[in-house]
Amino acid sequence: MKITINDRECEAHTGDRLLDAARANHSHIGYFCGGNALCQTCYVKVLEGHELLSPITDAEQAMLSDRLISEGNRMACQVTIEKPGTIRILSTVEEAKRMTERNPLELPAYMGKMGWEALVKFPETIAFQAGRENGEHRVELWQVITDVVAGIGDAIQLVLDAVQSAFGAKPATAASPDSVTSLPAKTCETGHTLSSANRNGIGITSPDILRLHEASTAACN
Repeated sequence: MKITINDRECEAHTGDRLLDAARANHSHIGYFCGGNALCQTCYVKVLEGHELLSPITDAEQAMLSDRLISEGNRMACQVTIEKPGTIRILSTVEEAKRMTERNPLELPAYMGKMGWEALVKFPETIAFQAGRENGEHRVELWQVITDVVAGIGDAIQLVLDAVQSAFGAKPATAASPDSVTSLPAKTCETGHTLSSANRNGIGITSPDILRLHEASTAACN
């Protein structure tokens, strides 16, 4: 099935977390903690398809204020796709980016709102995190480290994709044997034939062929 993340069509399946769908498609959703409901950076606003997603979790109840929930905000690391259909989400990171591009004067009020809503839930958030040691949402330190490292790798890939898209760069590819201009065949007592190296599909690049040609010429002389 297809879901739309930040206006980008992405592949997803029922049972996937929104965060995992975003990561698999290199779409922009923050997740400093690797998706373990620790950092509160994976907030998304569900624009369409609320009924296709899993119910609010205990973690979301502890960290998202009633106002944010009423506006359609969820934590992407906690939400799974339960039914196929049309789903559209916008990450808070992308929302802030668009706001900056559209009208930067809106950004202070937006940041103030998000900060206040986090402050309202701060006592519940601390209580929830403190109770995770033996609770349902318990996390292992090694698992958190592994998830964070994986998240960093995904973030780096996302940056590389963005740079490549911005500058229209194309990944470098090795020269194929057919694309290399063959030098005239030159055979001597050493038994080397330069043009045969190219014709046999060894895949030697032009500088290598030139060096081989020079060495062969020296041997013939």
